[in-house]
Amino acid sequence: MYVPKESQPKQGGGAGKARDGEKGGKRKIVAQNKKARHDYAIIDTYEAGIVLTGTEVKSLREGRTSLTDGFVHIDRGEAWLHNAHIPEYHQGSWTNHSARRKRKLLLHREEIDKLESKAQETGHTIVPLALYFRDGRAKAEIALARGKKEYDKRQTLREKQDRRESDRAIAAAKRRQRGV
Repeated sequence: MYVPKESQPKQGGGAGKARDGEKGGKRKIVAQNKKARHDYAIIDTYEAGIVLTGTEVKSLREGRTSLTDGFVHIDRGEAWLHNAHIPEYHQGSWTNHSARRKRKLLLHREEIDKLESKAQETGHTIVPLALYFRDGRAKAEIALARGKKEYDKRQTLREKQDRRESDRAIAAAKRRQRGV
């Protein structure tokens, strides 16, 4: 008798696996690029696999990574992550990697074509936002972004500060209300 795969019971310990987002399991974030969110207006985000060597994976698991100066460049139909600093693995030997080598990103052809066409527009760039592990595989969250002007950055900071102050005022009012 044929039973559709969706209705078959799961085998193994998959029932307790937490879900984060629409696909895949829980994300274990290794590095974030907070400067990118400050300097750029994020238009669209993508999840890309990343091709790494063994010592790079071990170094990533230690969490000593920086994406601050990183950027993505599309060359001959392939996406490459440049200037992402993954330090050498301290227990590595002659198999160690160079810290700032370019690394290939794994995306679907349609995504690469879309990113390439959008990135050629004036003021647009592709920046890495985060490196993380999902189900044991290293992933990079990249974003199509447009550079912010100085006044846009100040406006964003002002809005964030106003939101924080209003949240504090609301919390203080609730505390006073409970105390009465």
